[in-house]
Amino acid sequence: MLKRRVVHWLPAMGLVLGLLWDWTAAAAHAQPRAVTLSLVTTNDVHGRIQQLPLFGGYVKNLRAARAKDGGAVLLLDAGDIFQGTLDSNLSEGAAMVRAYNALRYTAATLGNHEFDFGPVGPQPVPLHASDDPLGAIKARVAQASFPFLSANLHTASGKPLPIPQLRPSLLVWPRRVPVGIIGGVTVDVMTTTHADNLGDVRVSSLSETIAAQARALRAQGARVVIALVHAGGECLELSRPDDVSSCDAQGEVFRLARALPAGSVDVIVAGHTHAGVAQRVNGIAIIEAFSNGRAFGRVDVQVPSAASEPLGVRIYPPERLCSDQLDGPSCAEGLAYEGAPVVRDAAVQRAIANDLRRAHAEREKLLGVDVVTPVLRENKTESALNNLVADLMLESWPGADAAFNNAGGIRISLPKGPLRYGTLFEMFPFDNSFAKLQIPAGQLASILAHNLSSSSGILALSGLRASARCVGGELVVQLFDAQGRAIEPERPLTVITSDFLVRSGDGAMAGQALPAAAVTIARDRSMRAALLERFRAYPGGRIDGSDKRLFDPAQPRLSYPGPRPVRCSLATQADTKTQAGTK
Repeated sequence: MLKRRVVHWLPAMGLVLGLLWDWTAAAAHAQPRAVTLSLVTTNDVHGRIQQLPLFGGYVKNLRAARAKDGGAVLLLDAGDIFQGTLDSNLSEGAAMVRAYNALRYTAATLGNHEFDFGPVGPQPVPLHASDDPLGAIKARVAQASFPFLSANLHTASGKPLPIPQLRPSLLVWPRRVPVGIIGGVTVDVMTTTHADNLGDVRVSSLSETIAAQARALRAQGARVVIALVHAGGECLELSRPDDVSSCDAQGEVFRLARALPAGSVDVIVAGHTHAGVAQRVNGIAIIEAFSNGRAFGRVDVQVPSAASEPLGVRIYPPERLCSDQLDGPSCAEGLAYEGAPVVRDAAVQRAIANDLRRAHAEREKLLGVDVVTPVLRENKTESALNNLVADLMLESWPGADAAFNNAGGIRISLPKGPLRYGTLFEMFPFDNSFAKLQIPAGQLASILAHNLSSSSGILALSGLRASARCVGGELVVQLFDAQGRAIEPERPLTVITSDFLVRSGDGAMAGQALPAAAVTIARDRSMRAALLERFRAYPGGRIDGSDKRLFDPAQPRLSYPGPRPVRCSLATQADTKTQAGTK
């Protein structure tokens, strides 16, 4: 009986084995499918950890989609991760690394603001020989479960930075595809970071370094090479990748793309300029997703099975997470992405829960002053908020003649409503100290002239007014007092500014000789603490952003033949009508 049953099943077993043999043979001769790698990118998040659980929901959906089609997701950040909010600054960026670990980042690069915390602990700059200016960076790199990359930073002697685990590049193998990733940072790092925290740090050519690293990675078999750089550009039209007509052609990342050898780099993930880019330049896809966690970037790279076939590269416009409302980010909930609802990532939420609780009480403290009309900031031109901060700086030093501050030090506008400490902190997140200068009026005029001729953030002036005009091909600045009287260049002035600017931050003091006796750094209180005092004592407890005493476009504190940067030539008339620069 048993024998008859075995014989009965033998034909069926033969059929199954035959089908299995046919399928195996067909699979052996079939071409492997192309692999899709989705690069998800962030840049200039600046401590905005509250948006990251929502961002994690988008990433989770995309990872599920790639898992279905045999692809993979690479999560990449182009720098300026830590600095900017109470939630992150209270732990010197450790909160952000906790969130990034939970998100499972593939790699990140260093931005200029990664250096802002200086030594570990509350002191923002090294004061003693034993203080390590790279202490906070070393702690964050050691904490990360993902690699930090930086190829063009080194010591004065040319050696790698003394930061354990920091690497110039790496080779990863998602879905068995060799992918090279290179880190780099803008040359601006030397002027947009407190000089005392740079110490022995030097920066080399971004394009030459990236090209050399790309050659090495290609030699190791990399099919895809990604440059992860804290250097950026700006485009206004982001839906047509091959249309660069709306872009600033001289943006650093575009100059980098044009300088790289053809075929060396496939994708550049950019940052630093807080703008949007989703373009293709010199055959290289470039993506930059604004700033402050408002959006993320995406580039899909389709890698064919045959190495001889070209990559397929699709650049997506940055995906908006949150709106740009003045009173804080308004983040869309309940949306779908990759065919599924976006649900906040619980693992990311758990990773930062204690950090959010720790900062909440401080962030919500009322300062006793109401903003009745938003007080707006601008970077390149004069604005009410930049002037307000300069006014409060001057008020903090009775007897001083003038104060100036850089627009880059003001990070957000003040929204309408009761002013809270968290908003003040995000408006002025830097731990700068006051610097008092004893200089002649002519030197202050020279500082202003240099700034008006540069593309860096404008300097806000309080206590005096300035008028610039082109004379004989040079930009000449004349200072005036509150009564409109011209100030002679030889007149001695007491001028208040920040220690960051005195140490050549933003290149403000380029070409200026400042004897040691002319500079006093006040380490006993931070500029933010002084601003807090002045806001609390603001006359009437109400701040009006439309108050012409803060900014009157018809009578600006700084008048010049705009727009900035001002360019003078011998053909420029000395009596050129001066005007405030336009955005």
